[in-house]
Amino acid sequence: MSFASRLKRLRGSLAESAGTIVFGMEDGTVSIFGLIFGVAATTTNAGTVLIAGASGAVAAAVSMMAGVFLDVETTRDEAKAKRAALQSALAADAASICAALPGQLAVAGLSQQQSAALTGAVKDDRDALNGLLLALHGSPEAPPNPWVQALWMLIADFAAAAVPILPFVFLAVAQARIVSAAVTIALLVGLGVGRGRIAGHNIGRTVAETVAIGIAAALAGVAIGVLIDRTFTG
Repeated sequence: MSFASRLKRLRGSLAESAGTIVFGMEDGTVSIFGLIFGVAATTTNAGTVLIAGASGAVAAAVSMMAGVFLDVETTRDEAKAKRAALQSALAADAASICAALPGQLAVAGLSQQQSAALTGAVKDDRDALNGLLLALHGSPEAPPNPWVQALWMLIADFAAAAVPILPFVFLAVAQARIVSAAVTIALLVGLGVGRGRIAGHNIGRTVAETVAIGIAAALAGVAIGVLIDRTFTG
């Protein structure tokens, strides 16, 4: 496979997984932002902050990866079962299909008279009958590969989680708190823009929501960290 084709596949996978990536980055940023600031509020030891942050980031990323894998795999299995049921229905004899059709049309919202008229119109035309079944049940789309989605989640969650942690690698805790808060809020703004574009929502609102959630997580982390510190260390 040429480099160009590999790059094209990577771009396609990236576009297909955009929602997963943004969600993973938001989760990693918010959860570790709260954890880091909870620990950093009670110590001046950068090593302690780094151990807590790195441990939390790895655990959270692996947990989210597993959750996405199981979710996409379940969705894929459900779609597979629906396709099998549809194929079975299409393979049934016309009389059996017509016998069950009025009930299915009623579920779709048609009246008894409408269901009877539509069934009578298609009962002698197998192509029309199959087409009506497809219209009623649809053809379930195959979900993306669960391994691909899980890998993107792992990368996105861990990469975003590293943002609030890295300042503590290079700076003293007092300075790192400020830098970490600044770069994390900047990342949250970017994620808010991404969420708004993907979902088609108002970007200003999604940015405000994303930043507010991140700040709330940091404040909650600080509050619980200080509470525990004062309770057990006096």
